[in-house]
Amino acid sequence: MAQIETATGAFRVEIEGPTDAPALMLSNSLGTNLHMWDPQMPELTKHFRVVRYDSRGHGGSVANVGPYSIASLSRDALSIMDALDLAKVNWLGLSLGGMVGQWLLAHAPERIERAVLANTSSHIPDPRPYNSRVVIVQHQGMAAVTQAVVDRWFTPGFQQRDPAAVARIADMLRTTPPQGYAAACAAVRDMDQRETVRAARRPTLVIAGTHDPATPAVLGQGIAASIPGAKYVELDAAHLSNIEQADAFTAAVVTFLARTK
Repeated sequence: MAQIETATGAFRVEIEGPTDAPALMLSNSLGTNLHMWDPQMPELTKHFRVVRYDSRGHGGSVANVGPYSIASLSRDALSIMDALDLAKVNWLGLSLGGMVGQWLLAHAPERIERAVLANTSSHIPDPRPYNSRVVIVQHQGMAAVTQAVVDRWFTPGFQQRDPAAVARIADMLRTTPPQGYAAACAAVRDMDQRETVRAARRPTLVIAGTHDPATPAVLGQGIAASIPGAKYVELDAAHLSNIEQADAFTAAVVTFLARTK
């Protein structure tokens, strides 16, 4: 794992998998870091040269005071690709990472081979929860929102079945820099890609969670309907479907990205 300097800042990046395999870039959700993808790594690294990074404001990457925008976060991803001499990548992003993926599909399609957009949205219908979280973390820190957010990320059943996995993710959230989290919240709150995503033409898979209160499945269905030829998969999970349904999520991703048509 290393921190690399790019045209837009310093980012923590981890690269694993065969050097001659196709590149796959992973982009984390709001409030996590590149280790949210740990359950997927054993399988993904069999097929891809996997590039994970901490999004701006998260983990070990630059965490300047914002607000950020989806466009600026997307340019961060492009700057990492440039720094690593990656002309084109496959893309896997969940939540915030899926929003960045939508921007790239619309504005930099020549850099994307195939894209998986998981548990995400093109628009946030109600900005009030994000406004509240910004105020809370700015005044009380991340611990003040951790439990409420975790309850939206995982179903009660999964929290009972795998408390260790939940605790690992909760710790990521709790240790996210407050100013970075608040700035990224503003990026999500202010985003509206409902029209621009219609320009996407790269092969795309949309994954949603049946029990996701953060980005309900109907929003994922809307993205899939907006992108010609997009595939849609719905999993029995809440927001972090790659954790709650790790095997099914990974299988759907590998099956889609391995296609040649």
